[in-house]
Amino acid sequence: MSDAFYDYVRGRTDVVPSGYAEPGMRAYRYLVYLGASQMVEAHFPAVRAELGDDAWRLLIEDFVRQSQWTSHYYGDLRDEFVAYLARTTGA
Repeated sequence: MSDAFYDYVRGRTDVVPSGYAEPGMRAYRYLVYLGASQMVEAHFPAVRAELGDDAWRLLIEDFVRQSQWTSHYYGDLRDEFVAYLARTTGA
């Protein structure tokens, strides 16, 4: 898979990569968001509850877009989410 594919599904660009159909790419993007949201929420349910739906969606979208996560396993997201928060909040 190309960098263009990963950039699209992570929300870094809205340009559909060559050779892919937009509906399929939107589905991939949603699945990446959904997987990240569910895994992060499983580890940080209080953060999810405190933020509410809209703020949570924006946080996860930004996390997926900005994170340095390279693992193929959603289970590895916990540590990357903590690192993302440290980078973005200065904590």
